[in-house]
Amino acid sequence: MLLVAQILTGVVLLIHVYIVLLETVLFKSRGGKVFGLNREQVEAMASAMANQGCYNGFLVVALALGFCLPDPAIAMAFTLYGLGCVAVAGIFGALTVQVRILFVQAVPAAAALIALYLSR
Repeated sequence: MLLVAQILTGVVLLIHVYIVLLETVLFKSRGGKVFGLNREQVEAMASAMANQGCYNGFLVVALALGFCLPDPAIAMAFTLYGLGCVAVAGIFGALTVQVRILFVQAVPAAAALIALYLSR
């Protein structure tokens, strides 16, 4: 079950790497299409989305540290923190922005958390 948890956590990490890139580097070229925005909305929201992408980058770092740190207890703490933040942010995003966020972010993070719990 630990391997399943690690794979799911890796999937969440990769999803958030894509989100960071989409909200920062790719927002003006691809973000509008993904988020269903017109050109004017993309221009108006670009700075705010870059800021949001920065915060998603912090989640990527937390999850990456969970894979990289040599102390298993500290690595697990970063993994749990990162997955917990992703799950909460995904629920909040589903309630305030778009229901699809629940399935893209919160469900994979919750599945990874459940798999981690079952692996103990």
